[in-house]
Amino acid sequence: MSELRNKIKEIAEIASSVPENLQATCFEVLLRDYLAKTSESTDAGKKKLEAKGDDSQAEAAAAKTVEEAAKAQADVTLADLHVKARKFMEKYSISIGELNNLFYKEDTAIMPLYEDLKTTRMSEAQIRIALLQSLRSGLGDGEFSAQVENIRSECRDRKALDVGNFAANFTNNALLFDFEKYSKDTKEVRLSEDGRKELAKLIKELQ
Repeated sequence: MSELRNKIKEIAEIASSVPENLQATCFEVLLRDYLAKTSESTDAGKKKLEAKGDDSQAEAAAAKTVEEAAKAQADVTLADLHVKARKFMEKYSISIGELNNLFYKEDTAIMPLYEDLKTTRMSEAQIRIALLQSLRSGLGDGEFSAQVENIRSECRDRKALDVGNFAANFTNNALLFDFEKYSKDTKEVRLSEDGRKELAKLIKELQ
């Protein structure tokens, strides 16, 4: 309030310096101009505070999202695994730590963590994808099987799909699976005992 009083005095002094017939108009114009600038400054301050508040809210929301995502993701525990998966681990000396280097748990789903298949050969990449997808399935349901279309899709995503030799590659590795010969009607592949043994070797290699 004292600032306003001092400003009015200053405006009055300025107005008194002009001809008397213009003093009232001069005072009014100067006062109106001062009040308008004061109002703009106040509005700008409010907007700045509001924007700062919005930024703080956005940062808090982002932090909460990250925190919730972190809570939803966790290591896989033995309790999460099917009894057949635990038997597989015991038979081939696979530790829960080695599994957690390849997979993590998001809510109740077991998700892949690995990226590098450690091979540049398309044929080997295809079989490794089949083995790892079968492992992921086996951890949850104990079946150690994978859908052919899912294997094909991951091969495509990894630029490892050899369309012309996809079927032949399965046939050439038939000992790893529960079929004698792969055909176009094969929708799912399931690991044989040889396949599980090969899978155990792959788990060790990918550490």
